[in-house]
Amino acid sequence: MTAADTQSGDVGSSGGPDPEAAYRLLIGGEAVDAANGTYAIVNPATEQVVGHAPNASAADAQAAAEAAAAAFPAWSRTTPECRAELLSRVGDLIDQHYAELVPLVQAETGATMRVTKQMQVPQAGARFRRYAQGIAEEQTIAVPPGLMPTTALAPGGIIGGVARRAPVGVVAAITSYNFPMTNTAGKMGPALAMGNTVVVKPAPQDPLAIVRLGELFTEAGFPPGVVNVVVGEGSEAGEALVASPQVDMISFTGSTGVGQRIGSLAGFGMKRLLLELGGKGACIVFDDADLGAAIGGISSVWAFHSGQICTAPTRVLVQRGIHDQLVQGLVAAAEQLKVGDPLERDTVLGPVITEVHRDRIEAYVASARDQGATLATGGARPDLDAGYFVAPTLVVDATPDMTVVREEIFGPVIVVVPFDDEDEVVALANASEFGLYDYVFSADSARAYGVAQQLRTGNVGINTLQRNHELPFGGFKMSGVGRDGGRFGFHAYSELQSIVWPG
Repeated sequence: MTAADTQSGDVGSSGGPDPEAAYRLLIGGEAVDAANGTYAIVNPATEQVVGHAPNASAADAQAAAEAAAAAFPAWSRTTPECRAELLSRVGDLIDQHYAELVPLVQAETGATMRVTKQMQVPQAGARFRRYAQGIAEEQTIAVPPGLMPTTALAPGGIIGGVARRAPVGVVAAITSYNFPMTNTAGKMGPALAMGNTVVVKPAPQDPLAIVRLGELFTEAGFPPGVVNVVVGEGSEAGEALVASPQVDMISFTGSTGVGQRIGSLAGFGMKRLLLELGGKGACIVFDDADLGAAIGGISSVWAFHSGQICTAPTRVLVQRGIHDQLVQGLVAAAEQLKVGDPLERDTVLGPVITEVHRDRIEAYVASARDQGATLATGGARPDLDAGYFVAPTLVVDATPDMTVVREEIFGPVIVVVPFDDEDEVVALANASEFGLYDYVFSADSARAYGVAQQLRTGNVGINTLQRNHELPFGGFKMSGVGRDGGRFGFHAYSELQSIVWPG
């Protein structure tokens, strides 16, 4: 079957994506078959095949890196206005293909329709349009002239200069499975805006929409080689990209373990790194907090993509006086959440991404019981005919040394630990090896702000789980390296170059 026979992402007779559609790599502007054939992408809710993804080899990845390197000189010299126009066009094309992309993304991620329609597809278009704005303003940083004395190096005088944000070069964007299009757009948008070329390596679990996105870049008029897409079932293609001498920067979102591996490989080439890794978000709830707001925010661990989000408040630290009330409220909230078919309007919890991941989550819950914790709710596998479902689970009577308290689970599991005073809770929150996103709930905003400043984490939400996407995003400690988001995304994908001249 050729690309002319079936376009990637076509809708089959059932109304969902066509499992026989052809998906190919995008290398140097051409759709090419992968050297390692294809592999099946499975719908986590139904366990049915969604489509077959191309399985790239190391040679395929290297060819993509070489194509990006060849395209870089010309692309880096394009005007900011040209790059902005093309990025805006991609955003518009995503909107135009909304009816096609939504069922495809939903089927391969298992996300509920509400999450897919609100967060998976439209946010990708919005991010491309965001990075079509303000490019020119981020190109240079003016500095005042300096009066320099004569030295053995050069005559003195008034020396002018400018700090220029130069593109890094070829960026390997290795993206996560939980929000494939949104995460990819958050990397590609600022990278391309700053004049870099890109090789995208989507997560192996759900890459089909990203293959389709590559086709939209071609349709939008991006020159050959500026955007390349490689997909691989295992680590072969990704490791080849990281090690490629043509790749200048790796932007990765995913687990800390994989981030460590990327860092060790990239270090030999002194490649630039942007790593957004794991989290074990502490949610501090003081006894004066609005309990309704706190419970609503915490229960989003269950309600928002089945807890498969690194910023989730999975580690609840609650002041002892309101511990029982909070637990009772969370149990009541869990009982109202429907687990099941993500296509049904009233479903809140869909499946997790794979059978392997479901088993991993269940092993964490079993370890909590084995180590002496109590399951206030959940813990049993939902009685459904198919799919990789996990019930909303609340772990109480937990101590800080338990595995379920320390390690990232990335599923619909919340653990509660009591505390007595402010000093204790700051120490508990900071005892984690992670530091991505913490939360503080208190009626005393001054206290909440003071506590926030003591937390060793890249982000803190006070009385809210809402985000401001113009702020820098990233983690402390094992949660990553670097920052993106808003204008800081432009900074992340550029190098500072100083140019001086006599005044």
